Amino acid sequence: MATLTIDLGAVGANTRLLAGRATGELMAVVKADGFGHGAVDVARAALAAGATRLGVTSLAEAVALREAGLTAPVLSWLNPPDADYSLAARYDIEVGVPSRRHLDAVARWAPGARVHLMLDAGLAREGAAPAAWPGLCRAARLLESQGRLAVVGLMGHLPCAEQPGHPGNAAARIRFAWAVRQALASGLSPRDRHLAATAATLTDPRSHHTMSRVGAGLVGIDPSATTRLRPAMTLTAPVVETRQVRAGTPVGYGHSWSAPRATTLGLLPLGYADGLPRRASGRAEVLVRGRRCPVVGRISMDMTVVDLGDAPVDPGEVVTVFGPGDAGEPTVAEWAAWAGTIEHEIVTGLGHRLRRTVIGAAPAAGSRR
Repeated sequence: MATLTIDLGAVGANTRLLAGRATGELMAVVKADGFGHGAVDVARAALAAGATRLGVTSLAEAVALREAGLTAPVLSWLNPPDADYSLAARYDIEVGVPSRRHLDAVARWAPGARVHLMLDAGLAREGAAPAAWPGLCRAARLLESQGRLAVVGLMGHLPCAEQPGHPGNAAARIRFAWAVRQALASGLSPRDRHLAATAATLTDPRSHHTMSRVGAGLVGIDPSATTRLRPAMTLTAPVVETRQVRAGTPVGYGHSWSAPRATTLGLLPLGYADGLPRRASGRAEVLVRGRRCPVVGRISMDMTVVDLGDAPVDPGEVVTVFGPGDAGEPTVAEWAAWAGTIEHEIVTGLGHRLRRTVIGAAPAAGSRR
């Protein structure tokens, strides 16, 4: 069976590095099941290594952390107006608020909830548009004065942080600074202000404010490509069977590849249903007995074929599909390049059929400030 090994020691090392770069607190963002690495495990490892908060998108993700015994502050910031905001009150979850409609829903269903007002800092995505921001601040201040909620944070997101010099980032910083002034002028006094994610935490101290939100960096992904982080994931698979083929033998669906010479093929029991990107067909490699061998033919739903050449490989031997790269194996970054995508898509797309094992376990629970 293909096995995914998660190294929490790497998560801890990355967290310590990132916490050292941040000028304020570090929020460990464990959305999308901890970027495919296991939300609870990554959260515990990050909290043990210096993170003080947790962040997720949905309320369901936040509830799962609470039910796992984690007690550190948790922020959830991507929920529809008709979400069950009573969960925020029941599980002590802070909530991101991008609009008046969201604000009213939180005040109604989660009285006393702690909220972070969200500004669209330049992505035309989540958050209140600048034209709506003053009104959102005034409405929030009124509800706060009535004791119906507490505005504890202001948040936004940089549009081009992976390109540190991009003018969109400067514009976003200016917009966010304006939003902070507007909030203060409305009578709000939020404790937290956060704009930077992983890339900006590593490259742009001007965007740090009181806290940085880091997700991809925890598991070894630096979108800015400026800092060497430790990949926390290794994928291995056994060779199911081998076969010797003649020159000219076509392989796989569509016969997209034919053996240029007599060779030995190895069959791996994983494919695009397990998260291997089909677009990497004909370009990807795996590590077999210390050397790289190419993936040949099309990656199919359940199977991948590798050209072993003259390597004396027996069925049952384990090959490395990707890992940190220490032994010469391909990395997630290489698989992303072969597939024409980003590392985030590779690690979050891995399927549930993979056997998972965790090494370097962290303490059993998080702590509240």
